[in-house]
Formats: sequence, C-alpha cells, structure tokens
Amino acid sequence: MTISKVFRFNQIMLRLLGLLFGSMVYSAGLKLFLVPNSVIDGGVVGISLIFEELTRISFSVWIIVLNAPFFYLGWKRLGRNMALASSFAVVLLSFWSSIFERMEPFTKDPFLGTIFGGVIIGIGVGIVIRSGGSLDGTEIMAILMEHKTPFSVGEIVLFFNLFILGSAGLVFNWHSAMYSLVAYFICSRMIDTVSEGLDSTKGVLIVTTKHDEVSDALVHNLRKAVTRLHGQGGFLREDKDVLYCVVTRLEVTKLKQTVQSIDPQAFLSIFDVQEVEGGRIQK
Repeated sequence: MTISKVFRFNQIMLRLLGLLFGSMVYSAGLKLFLVPNSVIDGGVVGISLIFEELTRISFSVWIIVLNAPFFYLGWKRLGRNMALASSFAVVLLSFWSSIFERMEPFTKDPFLGTIFGGVIIGIGVGIVIRSGGSLDGTEIMAILMEHKTPFSVGEIVLFFNLFILGSAGLVFNWHSAMYSLVAYFICSRMIDTVSEGLDSTKGVLIVTTKHDEVSDALVHNLRKAVTRLHGQGGFLREDKDVLYCVVTRLEVTKLKQTVQSIDPQAFLSIFDVQEVEGGRIQK
C-alpha cells in the first residue's frame, strides 16, 4: 500500500472509532441519566422518545425509522460520506441504546440526571460531529429549508427543538419539559467545547514597518509559523506587509511583548480561532 492509501485507511478507521465511541457515550447519557428521569433531548431523538412513550415501540426502532428519510434527502445535498457516516452513527446509537436501557440508571434525581446527562450527551454528539457524522436528521431538514425560508439553519433547528422539548410537557409533565430545556442548553455548550476544542486559540494580524525583524522573532522565540500578506494603506496608499500567525491564549502576552519590543508603533488585531491544524515550527 502507498503512503496515501495507508493515511486514508487510518483516517477512515479513526472516523469509524469516533462514531462508535461518540454514539456509545451519547446512548449512555440518554439511557442512564435523562430517560429514567423523564428528560428528553431535542431533534429526532426527542421525537423518538416521545413516540416510544406513546406507542410503547422501542426507541431503538424509532430512531432509525425517523432518521432514514432525512439522511436520504441529505444524500445529494450533503454528500455520500456525510450521509453514510450519519446513518452508521444512528445504527450504532440504536444498538447501544438497546443495551443501556437494560441497565440500572445512575441516578433517579431529576436535577443530577439533567446536569450530568446534558454534559455526557453533549460530549457524545461532539465526538460524532468531529468524526464527520450526525445523530439528528432535523439539522439536515433545516439545511434543505434554509433557502426556502428567511431563517438560518440555527434558527430553524432551535424552533424545532423548542417545539419538541415543549411537547415533553404534554407527554410526561411540565417539570420534564423544563428539565429538558436545561439539558438541551448544557448539551449545546458541551457540543461546542468538544467539536471546537478545549484550547482557546487566537489569530493575530500584525501591521508593522519592521516585518522582517518581527517575523524572525516570532519564528525563533515562539516557534510559530508566520505568513506574510501584502496589503496597502487605505489613506496614503503605501504598500504594507501584514503578518499573520496563530497562538494559544497563554502565548498572547509573550507575542505582544515580542512585537512591541521591536516596533512600539505596530498595530495588532487579535481574534478567536475555532480550529487549527499545524502552524508550529518543530525543533
């Protein structure tokens, strides 16, 4: 096998393992913390739990049946890989759920179940997203509806979830609906943390007349890759070079000190970066 084929094989295996582990973590949070306390999640999972309560047909069946048409619609729009990864993740979710629902819940306290359940399912969804999959067909429907409505994908998903979580009050009780909203909020925060990473990364744009000295200092002192962008002043129209690099939150102060020691008049623009690959100079 060539190096490229070995690399692709490793990438596929890592994605499959991520989908396997993410769906297992999500199922554990759902079946061992939320469901025993009549707390549900949003999206197709929430609908499946409501239908399970109304029909007594297993959640493991509903989650596949309800997600299937959404992933079929998303096949052409989102691509084959995304649809296959999402379908695989949902099948795994159904499998793990059938196992965890036979186990004793970790807690029957609704408050503890909501807090820990929200954290755990958020971690599970975040892992699945990082592995290129999805557990919720309503997101795909929101993407398909975006161009036909004045609302964004996030607004459409939020509307669906508020309706679904509110329905828990009619099927279970209103305490369940309120706890479900809390779990949904905690889950969404954890998804962002896991999918975007725990480290706080900053992008830095540096406008300086001493770009050579500053660039060399950043490369040798901070071990950072620096990109030089060619620009032009907006008023005097003079040519300027802009330096761009990415640092961690803890390295921002050192970067400022390094730049200002070389050029006290330098202009720095520092902003959040969600995800970074590479960029560090290795010794």
